Amino acid sequence: MTMKRRTTIGLALLPLLAISSAHADLMANIKSSGELKCAVYSDVPPFSSPDPQTRQLAGMDVDLCNALAKQMGVKVTLVPTSVEARIAVIATGRADVLIANLAYTKTRGNQIQFSDPYYVAKEMLLVKAPLADKPLSYFKGKRISATKGTTSEQSIHLKGARAVTFQDTASAFLAVEQNKALGFVTNTMTGIKMITQAKKDGIDLAMIKEPMALEPIGVGMKRDEPALLASVNSGLKAMDDDGTIDKIWDTWIGPKTEYKMVREERVQPLSSLKFEPLE
Repeated sequence: MTMKRRTTIGLALLPLLAISSAHADLMANIKSSGELKCAVYSDVPPFSSPDPQTRQLAGMDVDLCNALAKQMGVKVTLVPTSVEARIAVIATGRADVLIANLAYTKTRGNQIQFSDPYYVAKEMLLVKAPLADKPLSYFKGKRISATKGTTSEQSIHLKGARAVTFQDTASAFLAVEQNKALGFVTNTMTGIKMITQAKKDGIDLAMIKEPMALEPIGVGMKRDEPALLASVNSGLKAMDDDGTIDKIWDTWIGPKTEYKMVREERVQPLSSLKFEPLE
């Protein structure tokens, strides 16, 4: 092979090598820069919202970002984002990881990579108290309300009920109070708050024990970044083992807070969960 030909081939390979190097270096870049760019909500309490006194972002997801960065041995830089933009902030590279109460769905799983879930959110059915002991099968074919375009709506179709949708949560909830729907589907946290609020209005609501759907919550990041994925998963496992996640959970959404949430699942591979992913 001539020197000229070897040089030509070498030059041709340079762009490919550069692409490969840039692609595989996200975790290395985090280590070398000493910074983890962690996307969180700009204003969605209790996950991440401005503290009234300091105006700095605070919440469960902010604490998780800080704890994960500590596990990696780097500092954290928070990247505020919205519900609508949270997938794009990862896809465009504005942030390295996304911790924003992010539930795994088939669509999101095709767009970004998910870590092992650190808890499993549940879509739950709220009904008037006399129906509290009914199995989910009782509601098949019956009118159930939800906010339009949400995973709550998806779960109604999944269980064979008739979805009656509204533009906002309050309207969907009101449909049950006014007997326009037999039940209302939302996540456990919202459901607990609504049951408390309804009681103040003289209405006894209850939550059916069996979930309508399971939604594993994990850390989002770019696909095809094995080193970053491994680091995030090992960090989450360490935080689970040493009680860090439990402490953060109890501070923001635990049994002694208004959300009264009990953490039941531990950090585990997504593949070990038995659930039907929502779209």
